[in-house]
Order: sequence, then structure tokens, then C-alpha cells
Amino acid sequence: MGKIILTGDRPTGKLHLGHYVGSLRRRVELQNEGNYDRMFVFMADVQALTDNADNPEKIRQNILEVALDYLAAGLDPQKCTLFIQSQIPELAELTTYLMNLITVSRVQRNPTVKTEIKLRNFEANIPLGFFCYPVSQAADITLFKATTVPAGEDQEPMIEVTRELVRRFNSVYCDVLVEPEIMLPENATARRLPGTDGKEKMSKSLGNCIYLSDSADEVWQKVRSMYTDPDHLRVDDPGKIEGNTVFTYLDAFSTEKDFADYWPEYKNLDELKDHYRRGGLGDMKCKKFLNTVLNNILEPMRQRRHELEQDIPEIYNILRRGTEQAREVAAQTMHEVRHAMRIDYFDDAELIRQQSEKYKK
Repeated sequence: MGKIILTGDRPTGKLHLGHYVGSLRRRVELQNEGNYDRMFVFMADVQALTDNADNPEKIRQNILEVALDYLAAGLDPQKCTLFIQSQIPELAELTTYLMNLITVSRVQRNPTVKTEIKLRNFEANIPLGFFCYPVSQAADITLFKATTVPAGEDQEPMIEVTRELVRRFNSVYCDVLVEPEIMLPENATARRLPGTDGKEKMSKSLGNCIYLSDSADEVWQKVRSMYTDPDHLRVDDPGKIEGNTVFTYLDAFSTEKDFADYWPEYKNLDELKDHYRRGGLGDMKCKKFLNTVLNNILEPMRQRRHELEQDIPEIYNILRRGTEQAREVAAQTMHEVRHAMRIDYFDDAELIRQQSEKYKK
């Protein structure tokens, strides 16, 4: 069995820095390192519809936005398989079978599900599809026999559900599915990037995102209004690093080369933090430096995205080809799943022979 990566995003809007630093940046690195036999990256439109069922046009439009962000960030369709979740019907079939192997109470205990339900105010009226999305996600991973799932730490409980379902399936039937491992961002700060307002998570619904496609002016407007230390009222005041969004972002994105190129007064981020803690360093200087760091990362993506936008039909052709390739793999896995579950009736010549003999007596 090979080493296989599977990862993806819900196409509910353009991708933001949280997506980039949480998994997208690492996906591009992994793709280019070539240490994995295959890499699947998909747009989870079925999961997006679980809480957007009344607004399918939102998902329809954002398929293209996410595809553009993927390609602009450096994902290469020659090195990874890009596909759309809803166009792989085998995923729905496997989800149905896996649902029989998990209890409602187990899904309810999932902390990620609890958080998402609260975030969307679903406590009193949870759509069944949304409630079951941990099982759908398990189907996504296992259908392609993924061994590694690059994701943020908020997805760890979901991956654990997948592992439990794999063990249950293989125990009840036979060894077909593969237990995956999560690959967390190497930079611990990047595992859960806060919003620009300092809230726990960057979220489109909270309006606290910096998008990968934002212009330089838009990035500056958002950085300039970032949450810092509310007690750092004067330049001479000592400042707090903890909970200071500007320094959290610098932890996630800045390098020593950035300091050498744009702020040589400091050798590295530790020296900058020390000065801020002592006092004598204003928030605006730190924000200007962060703005430079972020725009250096985003400008090549903006340029590449603009080029890609000139031939939209080709973007859909890339997705079509990737989806066809993914479906070939999905069909093979489902053949093995049906055989393990003994529901491959038409392919089981021995079953047909036995039944024929039975009724000849």
C-alpha cells in the first residue's frame, strides 16, 4: 500500500490566511517534495451544503473561487488530483454503510461537532446531514485509502472518528479500509490562526479574515485595524505578546530573512518581542512590518490568480479531469468494500452457483 494524502476545503467562500497557514501551504510543499505516492485535494461541496442547503448558488459560485485559490497558491494538477466531492457518487454510498457502524451518542460527543453546532446556532434544530458530516468526512478519507490528512488541530477529533470507523469496518468485515494519521502544521501557532479581531478562529461568517485574493490595500486596511494589546496605550508602555494578534501572525508568517530585508534593526522575532515587552515600540510599526511580510507572500498568488482568471473554461477542465481520475480510484475501493460486505451479488459467481444448486434439489 502506498503513502496517500487527502485533504480539502468547504467551498463556502474564497480561502483565507487561516486555510493557507493551516494546511494549504503545507500541501504545496508536500506535493513538491514528492515523498507521497498520490495526493488528492478536493472541494467538499456536499459538506458545505449541510448548512447551506437553501443557498446552493453560494456553493456553486465558490467552487471556482476555491479552485483559483488552490492553483494560485501552487497546487499543480500534474502532481495532485483536484476533484469535486459531489461528483463522486461512491462517497455517498460509503457514507451510508459507515453510518451503520457508529452511534448517535458517539457523534454527539465529538468536540468539533459541538463547536460547529454552537457556532451555527443549530442547538435546537440540527440538520441531519450536518450532524452526520463526521461520517461523510470519514468516507472521503477512506474511499481513497488516505494514510495522511494535513489539517488543523480542530480536525483531530474528526480524524479519530475516521480511525474508529476503519477499525470497526475491518473487524466486522475484513481489512479493506486504511487508518489515517493527521499531519498538523509544523508551526504550532499556525494550527489555529485567530481572526484579525483577536477572536479564536478566523472565519468568513465573523468577517475577520484576510483572503488570499485580497489586494494590497485591503490587506493593509485589515492589518491596520488588527487587535493588539488594549493596555498598550502609549509607545513607552510595556506591551503584552500573549493574545496580541499582530505577534501571533508574525509567529506564523515572518522569517529571519524578512527581518534582514525589511527591519534589520532586529535579528529575529524574539528580539522584536523583547523590545515590545520592555516598551518603547509602537503598534503601528509592528503592523507595517506584518503588512510587508503578508503582502510578500500574497503578491505572487495575486499575479498567478489574475493569469488563471483569463481562461476559466480551462479551470473547469482541470477539475473535470481530476474528478474522473478520482472516480476511478473510488470505484476500485467500492468494489472491495462491497465484496467485503458480501453485497456484490452480480459479481459473485459462487453465490449464483450455490443458489442454483440449492433450488435444483
